[in-house]
Amino acid sequence: MDNNFKAYEEAAEILKALAHPVRLCIVKGLLQKRECNVTYMQECLKLPQSTVSQHLQKLRSMGIVEAERSGLEVKYHIADDKIKQLISILFKEE
Repeated sequence: MDNNFKAYEEAAEILKALAHPVRLCIVKGLLQKRECNVTYMQECLKLPQSTVSQHLQKLRSMGIVEAERSGLEVKYHIADDKIKQLISILFKEE
């Protein structure tokens, strides 16, 4: 048995962060295709800006997404190819 329990804990935390439908939609439905800002996400998800921002903060704290500021605009993108692969597997995409 593999004794690297820390790796299992980290993977479990990532899965927990992605387990919320809104966060999964942000990562799969929006960010897997392109970078986007909170306003765009808010319009697509039909949720208040504060709700979208809270979910993005959780995803950022887990290292799932990263933010890049350009002037006043902040664009988000998936931080790691492992997340893209996980989403593709989860939704059976090639």
